[in-house]
Amino acid sequence: MTTAPAIGRPVDRVDGRHKVTGGAQYSADLLLATMTYAVLVGARVPSGRVTGIDTTEALQADGVLTVLTHENLPKAAGQPPLIPSLAGMPAPGQTFFPLQDEVVHYTGQPVAVVVADTLERAQHAAALIRVSYQETPSVTTLDQGRDLAYEPEAIFAGFVPGRSTRGDVEAGLAQADVRLDATYTFAANNHNPIEPSATTAAWDGDQLTLYDGTQGVAATQLTVAALLGLTPSKVRVISHYVGGSFGCKAMIWAHPALAALAARQVQRPVKLSLTREQMFTSVGHREEQEQHITLGADKEGRLTALRHHKLSPTSHFDDWAEPSLGVASRMYACPNYEGVYRLFRANTMTPTFMRAPGEASGMFALESSMDDLAHELGIDPLELRLRNATDTDPTTGHPWSSSGLGECLQRGAARFGWHRRAPEPRSHRDGNWLIGYGMATAGYPVYGPNNPQRARARLYSDGTAVVQAATPDFGTGVATVMTQVAADALGLPVERCRFEGGDTMLPTIAAAVGSSGAGMISAAVHTAATNLRRQLVAQAVADAQSPLYGADPDAVTVRDGRMMLRDAPDTGESYGDLLHRNLLPDVEAAGAWSPSPESHNYGMMTFGAQFAEVAVDPHLGVARVRRMVGAFAPGRVLNPKTARSQLIGGMLWGLGQALLEANYMDPRRGRWVASSLGDYLVPVNADAPEVDVELVEVADEIVNPLGVKGVGEVGQVGAAAAIANAVHHATGRRIRKLPITIEDLL
Repeated sequence: MTTAPAIGRPVDRVDGRHKVTGGAQYSADLLLATMTYAVLVGARVPSGRVTGIDTTEALQADGVLTVLTHENLPKAAGQPPLIPSLAGMPAPGQTFFPLQDEVVHYTGQPVAVVVADTLERAQHAAALIRVSYQETPSVTTLDQGRDLAYEPEAIFAGFVPGRSTRGDVEAGLAQADVRLDATYTFAANNHNPIEPSATTAAWDGDQLTLYDGTQGVAATQLTVAALLGLTPSKVRVISHYVGGSFGCKAMIWAHPALAALAARQVQRPVKLSLTREQMFTSVGHREEQEQHITLGADKEGRLTALRHHKLSPTSHFDDWAEPSLGVASRMYACPNYEGVYRLFRANTMTPTFMRAPGEASGMFALESSMDDLAHELGIDPLELRLRNATDTDPTTGHPWSSSGLGECLQRGAARFGWHRRAPEPRSHRDGNWLIGYGMATAGYPVYGPNNPQRARARLYSDGTAVVQAATPDFGTGVATVMTQVAADALGLPVERCRFEGGDTMLPTIAAAVGSSGAGMISAAVHTAATNLRRQLVAQAVADAQSPLYGADPDAVTVRDGRMMLRDAPDTGESYGDLLHRNLLPDVEAAGAWSPSPESHNYGMMTFGAQFAEVAVDPHLGVARVRRMVGAFAPGRVLNPKTARSQLIGGMLWGLGQALLEANYMDPRRGRWVASSLGDYLVPVNADAPEVDVELVEVADEIVNPLGVKGVGEVGQVGAAAAIANAVHHATGRRIRKLPITIEDLL
């Protein structure tokens, strides 16, 4: 008997038992001797100056150890530049660190930190602090900032140009038989992982240890080291369990460094946990935005031109916009294109990554317009997408490393029953409900790191193995799939392997952002485990006491921990036999991986297709999503169970984006109207429809050794567009805003 291949099996989550039994310890769960607790006090005005802070009562309160303000907090050594954490470099969420002076840039900006011996005492003391302000005029909404807009040279930490073009858009529009022009608006969105961000900081001499809820321990290490003027080796970051992120824990915000500064001040460990309300003002957000699309097409529906402009607010210190125009510019064959970002300075913190950052909003605008084009020309929306599909990346002309888009569209349509759809709006009813069917394409870029990703594999003489890489598991199942990757490379049963991560003492790996985790971490783990297997095989064939002595290493295979000749499987021995005979308790090997130079000659994207059935009550304006179907081509699937879970989660997030999730600024006070889960609506079980996911595996020899593209983001892309297109099909009304509310449908 031999075990089934480890990769591709629907293995249960290895951390599942710990999580459901309460054994998993998150950053805010940690208890250290002499622990103290820090509470942030946020500014109550959006713009102005702090003219006074009265901390007298707070300092006299029981248990209070210190109150830190801009008057006594040690100054930061220097603020590192804004760099996406995928780069494996410092990754501050914004190039502004609070409590350095009296200037207030946005509501909620920290103006004081209280440290006490219990959380309750710190909270009480924080309420005793009296802050006075000299308020100045603020800009907080899109309508207020429209006339202040400018075109940045670059956005997204300088990695995305503010303007991109190909061909001649005006000429393409002039030759078009059909021309459509539309404006789409999007409410701001806020991250709401089940675990609010938290950091515990402890000093041992000049050595700092941070227990931080983060997507990338190296990103926290490097950012805090830069802020505090430390060499990174003096900062250790541990993050074994993270209760969700969705982007807000990808960049590093002020609280880890503030916790470290507070701990150094009181000479005791300090725990700083953000409240749910502070999560709305402390870890970025998806910005309010407006997108304008003009597209032209011939009578057959083939695109001749696409103009796509975006307007959105950014902070006073960073040119940040989510790259909404990126995937939309690459999805279809279109020879003439113009994409322009416009920003205005607002009294807000810097926006940040939020699941499918830019792709979800940009594809909503494009796919809604594509649906309008199909309706205008009398072409089936599915057929229109197939006609405009391209085998090459329109931005470079390079071939896709792999695609699968056509197969996703066709297999998703068959699974959904698209052929039963009558083309005219309001054609389908179920009693009083108007029934609509909508679809959209999905795409997400495949990102690769620009520095080596490292892992280590160790085999013990009892035949078990451990693989290590610094990456934490923030709910994606990385520990499970990396266990499978290691088992596959070593030829061991999955049950005899385990994964260790979430610690900067382990081999360095970049933050798993932008759906890059499965690809880059598996590449490093696969390389390390493969190196270890080769090392053991080489030792066996060089060992005169081994049955494999003198054999060609390439002729040796491994199954169930036993090395054997491929053509004579009775000849061989186990890993344990080899190690015991040579008095070795364990052996280990390291591995490193970087994208190949050849990858620059290909476009790399994960493709998919989304389908939705929506019921609308025309009298009440209520929309209910009844079914969602998605087909996705993420390259090689390491674990179909965890992959489907990721995709289902993304699709349901798309439902929330389409119908529920919204936050708005009060233009008078610069505060978010919603600051709790009682006010900010997200889908609950009663909103969740039947969700059906098909995985379309495509071979890809370019992206990484195992051909893995990732699924974390693409599940959301196109979901809101499919729902909006279904609403149009049900009612005949085109809604060009997100979320679509009851008021829009009455």
